Amino acid sequence: MIEPLLLTAARISTFDQQVSLTNASGFFFARGNRLFLVTSRHVMFDEPSEHFPDRIEIELHTDPHNLARSTGFSIPLYRNGQSLWRQAQDKAGEIDVAVIELEYGRLPGMTHYSAFTPQHLLRPSDQVEVGTSLLVVGFPLGFHDTLHHMPVVRQAVVASSFGLRFQGQGYFLTDARTHRGTSGAPVVMRIARPGPAHAALPWMLLGVHSSRIDMGTRDLVLDEALGLNSAWYADILLTLTE
Repeated sequence: MIEPLLLTAARISTFDQQVSLTNASGFFFARGNRLFLVTSRHVMFDEPSEHFPDRIEIELHTDPHNLARSTGFSIPLYRNGQSLWRQAQDKAGEIDVAVIELEYGRLPGMTHYSAFTPQHLLRPSDQVEVGTSLLVVGFPLGFHDTLHHMPVVRQAVVASSFGLRFQGQGYFLTDARTHRGTSGAPVVMRIARPGPAHAALPWMLLGVHSSRIDMGTRDLVLDEALGLNSAWYADILLTLTE
């Protein structure tokens, strides 16, 4: 039996027409009768790196009894010159999270996936301690199980005070070994005693992995990389999927 957590993640490839650009991670989020793909906003558009794809492609499982069967599913990013993804900003600037709605009618008939829902988001009263164990589910450097088209997970811990906006930004820190291609991956915490609402997917969605954080003054010869990462608080999904 395949753990449903692994079926929440989607490998993303970005394209400029037929030219392949980059790889990234994403995941499914369902709200009501609507389905969204979530990833980092810089996967869709990133002016500093001159990254301007016009479509993305995700890999979908098409047979729940044979995970080796999959298909690529192309998602346009623009229609009539207007971007189709949703992004947000707050008083500190842009939030590095984006969602794009998937039309159920366009998905392959036997698409097999799992999706987080608003019930997998923490309530304001929920507490998460520093050092809490987390998982980051994604496709580092595009690496994955190429036969069964499944992601891999990396262990992480909460590395800053959860609930506080680190340096005024809408993210918290994780301590984990990550790579390019992990951008947009879900950052999750296991539910110790899942109730009926979480029986099928016993994980809380805490954040969306964005990027590694390092010191610009670090001596590249003497000092190792910090190994810290930014994860944007997942509650922004409630705003982006309204």
